[in-house]
Amino acid sequence: MSKKNVEAAYKLACERYAELGVDAEAAIKRLLQIPVSLHCWQGDDVRGFENPEGDLTGGIQATGNYPGRARTPEELRGDLDFVFSLVGGTHRVNVHACYAEFEKGKKVDRDELQPEHMKNWIAWAKRNRLGMDFNPTLFSHPRFDGFSLASRNRKNREFWIRHTAATRRIAAAIGRALGSPCVNNVWIPDGFKDIPADRETPRRLLSEALDACFAEPMNPKHMLDAVESKLFGIGAESYTVGSHEFYMGYAVKNQKVLTLDAGHFHPTETIADKLSSCLLFVPEILLHVSRGVRWDSDHVVIVSDELVAIAQELVRLNQFKRIHIGLDYFDASINRIAAWVIGVRAMQKALLYALLEPLTAMRDAEKAGDYTSRLAWLETAKTMPFGAVWDKFCADEDVPLDTAWLGEVKSYEANVLSKR
Repeated sequence: MSKKNVEAAYKLACERYAELGVDAEAAIKRLLQIPVSLHCWQGDDVRGFENPEGDLTGGIQATGNYPGRARTPEELRGDLDFVFSLVGGTHRVNVHACYAEFEKGKKVDRDELQPEHMKNWIAWAKRNRLGMDFNPTLFSHPRFDGFSLASRNRKNREFWIRHTAATRRIAAAIGRALGSPCVNNVWIPDGFKDIPADRETPRRLLSEALDACFAEPMNPKHMLDAVESKLFGIGAESYTVGSHEFYMGYAVKNQKVLTLDAGHFHPTETIADKLSSCLLFVPEILLHVSRGVRWDSDHVVIVSDELVAIAQELVRLNQFKRIHIGLDYFDASINRIAAWVIGVRAMQKALLYALLEPLTAMRDAEKAGDYTSRLAWLETAKTMPFGAVWDKFCADEDVPLDTAWLGEVKSYEANVLSKR
């Protein structure tokens, strides 16, 4: 579509939205202020750089063998650079501890990681004016015995405590260097495949371990501790130590950031409804936006009903200073660059759609007890010219429209990915 046609369609869309009391231009400006954190592990199937050819363990699985996987830190950051050229807005990058980089002959184990092992990531983020988020990697390691922070083996448990404490110091260094708080998110795959006889002991051990991990005071201007629950995992189908109830209680008691992953609940649950309740009791929330199909399958995020519901609740709450948005999926069955672009754009589209709702009219009707009008306004928004506003956002950000970005990805695949 030509720039002239984009502008013409946008002008008409603005007029239509104005009739509903919605300022389309203001919606675009707000979208530009909402950062989305991209997960680096989509680009290399969660392998990292400790042992790139090693098998994943601990409830982690990437399916597919599409060619072009990033094999080195330079390739991975280069792929991300290309992704950022195709998506507008404000962004961050989310990195796991297993993506640390070592000088030749100076590799250390995870419990000895230092900020210097992330210096290349930090320098790259600074050059690109990106914020960064971080995660301890509590899986795919010889010390993982089916359990990490909840292990009954004291030496293993203490190893994982040291590792998590080390990642907090790294996250604080990242936050200081980039001038933006780094969210350090703790997720463990600990659990049982079959029905446990003792559910309490692992959770008590986890609670004690987390206390030890978080013992060192950190400046919240530099880093934020987050804890993430899960309903079940591969090999932990019957019981996960870090359930939603466990982490909700721990986050409330200790005032930590609570992580809600869209794929970590029952298939009929949506995290959209949880936000307003959780924000009453925890200081902040980290969202891991994923798409489960029948189970926590980490499919690429699309503009689904659930994603729109999440975005609508985010806009209606208007608590973006307390909510961090991150993507979390890994699909190796399709072009990994395209997977990133589709997911980021889907998140932004859902947010823009929500920002363009006639929210004032809906709330006025609700306050007046006029639920008929509230429902009518909700339905009216569905057929408004949202696409024209989205195209304007892309044009203003100088990124390809939806009809054009795929061609650029195909060219990158032919010229870069195919040579790996």
